[in-house]
Amino acid sequence: MAESWSAALTAALRVMHAPLDGVLPALSAVLSDLVPHDGLVLFTGDCLLMSPLLTHGLEVSADEVNRLLPLVAVDRPWFGPFTLAGAERQVLAVAVKPQRSPGGILAVATTRPPAPEARQIIAGLAELTVVQLAHRVARTEPHALTDPPVTAVEDLADTYATTLTSLLGVLKSRRLDDAAARRVAIELAVPALLETRAGGERDLGQEEAGQAFDALAEKLSLLTRYHDLTLELAGPDRRDRPLPHEVARAARAVVRGAVLAMLQQGGLSRVRLAWEVEDSLLRVSVRDDGAGSLAADALPVHRLRDRVAALGGTLGVDAVPGWGTTITADLPFGPVRPRPHGPLGALNPRERDVLEHLALGHRNRAIAARLNISENTVKFHVANILGKLGVSSRGEAAALAHGLTGARGA
Repeated sequence: MAESWSAALTAALRVMHAPLDGVLPALSAVLSDLVPHDGLVLFTGDCLLMSPLLTHGLEVSADEVNRLLPLVAVDRPWFGPFTLAGAERQVLAVAVKPQRSPGGILAVATTRPPAPEARQIIAGLAELTVVQLAHRVARTEPHALTDPPVTAVEDLADTYATTLTSLLGVLKSRRLDDAAARRVAIELAVPALLETRAGGERDLGQEEAGQAFDALAEKLSLLTRYHDLTLELAGPDRRDRPLPHEVARAARAVVRGAVLAMLQQGGLSRVRLAWEVEDSLLRVSVRDDGAGSLAADALPVHRLRDRVAALGGTLGVDAVPGWGTTITADLPFGPVRPRPHGPLGALNPRERDVLEHLALGHRNRAIAARLNISENTVKFHVANILGKLGVSSRGEAAALAHGLTGARGA
């Protein structure tokens, strides 16, 4: 036991004491005893303070890493065949999300399957590495000493990622010749560079819902224009409703992050964006027609959920294989709203919507029409509701919902 603890501490210290540009080589040396590998890739969301993509032993493209992001859930290592450095390899990928950090994904191109216990050790070392890199950057970068709010850093990282994705779309477009592609790329890059240098969005106090939505739609049109993607927009009915700036800002971040995560899946032809202004909250919905493979606890989703939770809101992800993904966020205007107690607290916002209709006796077709989703998506939600509530039929779920709401009202 003492020898194993000594080995673990020695491994951790090797990573912690490595210079900034030597952290990944040190981690590779430590991992060589756990799992033979050809190379490592570390992707972080901290685009402003360090390179978002670090590699060791392999020349990996950002496009390859982007395709991996939606597949890996936080704290659940993923292993399987994947294309890295232009060739199919056996890849172990772990996603970590330390507190007050955008987190990161470590991909290990293995030469043999790692043992289950090795995967957990690698996940722990990945988290240590992400924390250590953030700590070292904070000590070496002068502008990091001001300790900007995490949300501000993430907003600028969103701008960075959105601009890069837009530029990739321009460069890959077959509708533009070289001269036109260069002109469009400059038009996209200059405003983003100015926004980054200015430190991102400023606190405006309040924004009208319609204006906030229109500004977001304009930026999204640049992101999707050259990806052969149709963008459907359903703006708020109450356009003149003032939104707290932090709510409008978070709503834009959710939409940008959702669209980027959806684009990373590939195979999309349509994305629908909707904002609904209610009395006490803003509901944001982003829906695609892709493969429905976005993991509910993938790192990009985890970041969005943290952002929404900071305002006391909730975020749900409904991914139905073959039918697409819907990301829904409820952002309250006022103080933090408590989550429902008991079994209902396990349901995400969309599942609670479906349960309300079940309690009213509505069938799948009627629920689909009222919530603007497909019947297959309704079936998917109903199955999740039954599992989370521990019941076996729609009637039992409805009865439980009536009983819980009746008890709270008594």
